[in-house]
Amino acid sequence: MNHFLTEIYNWREIDYRKFFKMDALSKAGFLASELLLEDFDREQPKKNMGIILFNQSSSLEADKAYQQTISDPENYFPSPAVFVYTLPNIVTGEIAIRNKIYGETAFYISSRFQAGLIEEIATGVVYDYGLKYLLTGWVEIDKDEIDTFLMLCEVGAQGQMAFNAKNIEKLYNKSLKYNK
Repeated sequence: MNHFLTEIYNWREIDYRKFFKMDALSKAGFLASELLLEDFDREQPKKNMGIILFNQSSSLEADKAYQQTISDPENYFPSPAVFVYTLPNIVTGEIAIRNKIYGETAFYISSRFQAGLIEEIATGVVYDYGLKYLLTGWVEIDKDEIDTFLMLCEVGAQGQMAFNAKNIEKLYNKSLKYNK
């Protein structure tokens, strides 16, 4: 899976050395955000943009990798570089740092992809924090499967967002998924 993500990184000719230290969840979310935010000036602070992501398994893949470093008393080697990724919100932090996004960021865990939940939370965050843009969606990593679906939402002149649970679900069902 990491090889696949690295191929995308190289194909897009991205220059962000921290990418190679990231876990698979952060890499998947980071790459999807690179595609969606390519028209924004990365150096311009974005106080009116936020990030709200969801998944089912939290940071389970990173948790398992970290557990391997501490489970054997004879070969005990806890790694801070692995431990940092045992928090799923690290992916939102990586995206925010890269793009100077200073608005609200959060990562929610849900039992499954729920378009209605994404709509409800995303809409609330946009209005509660006065955001103009919101990067939101689903970033799931499970063994050799990548299920990443991100949207960049913009609040219109009338203060309304142009999405609802029905079109989120439709877009998600048409999105590409990677399974090795």
